[in-house]
Amino acid sequence: MSPMDKMWASFIAIGLMVLASFLISFARSKTKGVLRIVLSMVAFMLFLPILLYMIVSIL
Repeated sequence: MSPMDKMWASFIAIGLMVLASFLISFARSKTKGVLRIVLSMVAFMLFLPILLYMIVSIL
């Protein structure tokens, strides 16, 4: 991969991490019940592509 592609992969990983962080914060502070569980699961599922993008940006 070119250095520019690695840069974009790291930016995508950072953006997804920010999104997951906001989702989990919103779910824990403003919601209750099933919606809280669903939002938390979505936030945790975002960590799979975050991990992949981070590995790609390192290699």
